[in-house]
Amino acid sequence: MNAIVSNTFKVTPLNPTIGALIEGIDFNQPLTVEAKNFIEAALLKHQVIFFRDQVMTPQQHAAFARQFGQLHIHPIYPNIPEQPEIMVLDTELNDLRDNALWHTDVTFLEEPAMGAILSAKKVPAWGGDTLWSSGTAAFEALSKPMQNMLGGLTATHDIARSFPENRFGSDPAEREKLEAAKKKHPPISHPVIRTHPVTGRKALFVSEGFTTRINELEAKESDAVLKMLFEHIQKPEFVVRWSWKANDVAFWDNRCTFHYAVDDYRPAHRVMNRATLMGDKPYYRAD
Repeated sequence: MNAIVSNTFKVTPLNPTIGALIEGIDFNQPLTVEAKNFIEAALLKHQVIFFRDQVMTPQQHAAFARQFGQLHIHPIYPNIPEQPEIMVLDTELNDLRDNALWHTDVTFLEEPAMGAILSAKKVPAWGGDTLWSSGTAAFEALSKPMQNMLGGLTATHDIARSFPENRFGSDPAEREKLEAAKKKHPPISHPVIRTHPVTGRKALFVSEGFTTRINELEAKESDAVLKMLFEHIQKPEFVVRWSWKANDVAFWDNRCTFHYAVDDYRPAHRVMNRATLMGDKPYYRAD
């Protein structure tokens, strides 16, 4: 695909639907208004954007992310003690199998994340790619009758679906932490189809990671529809795949994307740091 070059920045789309590589920005320098506006516009257009060779300390990572919003502290995954807004995804410390399925981050919150900024600290020699899928492209590919049926429906999202006790409660301290997180974040409902608060485009907003049922349907109906939607969002036409190098950074719009971390590199060691940007309450607006 043709790159788009300005006087300062370069954008190379990675496919027609989702994903672009951004060049010409240094995360360790304060963003100019022009650079910040450029990143925000690229994120809205491409839904996930990538940057190479961004060496950041956790403090620099958090400082960069704060320029785009308030940061979330994850209730279960470990973080950098002196920079708790930076979550650590380390295969030697964490059970990361919940990342090896399609999900949208922290939809167990009343106001799920607006986005996330993921920094690759240590990557395997091969494998360990991450895939992102466009929820807008997935919605727009559905038939009009299916779009109309899903419009206005709601679904339950449950933290326990991705964080079960048999994996995150192996000792008393972990169980206490898990129970506290579940108590603080009981199951919550969001629209099945979410209207993006900036672009106005509609996107699927259910994922295997946290969605347990469609509330207005009978249990068997809900299971069948969710199974179809979970499979639908995986179509290659909606997906971009990123092969990581150390110090790569991905910034994605969590309001309209899903992602999947491919777990094909064990026993190699993989370490990623993530800053999660707080978002707003999902809603559906009919045409």
